[in-house]
Amino acid sequence: TIVLITARASMTRVNGAEDDGGMVCVRPVVECAIGTNAVGDFAVPLQLAGEQTPSGFSKPVRRIATNRAAYHNYFVVETIEAGMELRGTEIKSLRDGGANLREGFIRINGGEAWLVNVHISPYEQGNVNNHDPRRERKLLLHRAEIIAMGTKIKQKGLTLVPLRMYWKRNHAKLEIGLVKGKRLYDKREAIAARDARREIDRAVKTRA
Repeated sequence: TIVLITARASMTRVNGAEDDGGMVCVRPVVECAIGTNAVGDFAVPLQLAGEQTPSGFSKPVRRIATNRAAYHNYFVVETIEAGMELRGTEIKSLRDGGANLREGFIRINGGEAWLVNVHISPYEQGNVNNHDPRRERKLLLHRAEIIAMGTKIKQKGLTLVPLRMYWKRNHAKLEIGLVKGKRLYDKREAIAARDARREIDRAVKTRA
């Protein structure tokens, strides 16, 4: 037996979630992000809004940091979730939101993937064993995933950048983006589309 459940959804921004230049569409069970690519507007699953549980309800995922510059400079072709090898002081610092992904990138070397140039602030209550804020951190991925990413980089001329860092079941996770650089007019179109959506949102709130 298939039961179809419908519900009304309202357009709103959640916790200032405008990182990818788009609004967030909030629904009771399904979340999506509205963005713009070279073809036009598109909707993709917004993983960070929540994860699906067996009961069908969304389980919250806490965001640590978002790479807003990546959404401005690149088209996101594909995303991959990865774990990270972190030290104790890094985990404690991330619980305070101490991460900056803006200048980060992912390097594949020797069959392993590494998170490079991402700043995780030193833990305020740490001691002499505190971590190096910009040390390279190994990403926890299956070998097949690493090989697939390396192949796409070589064949399609794509780049790997960190998009979001977040907590999932008490583990720090990284959303990696396989991205393609935007040209100047692409950026202008994206900005115009974002501004238009903002105006629509303001108008809806004013009428409400």
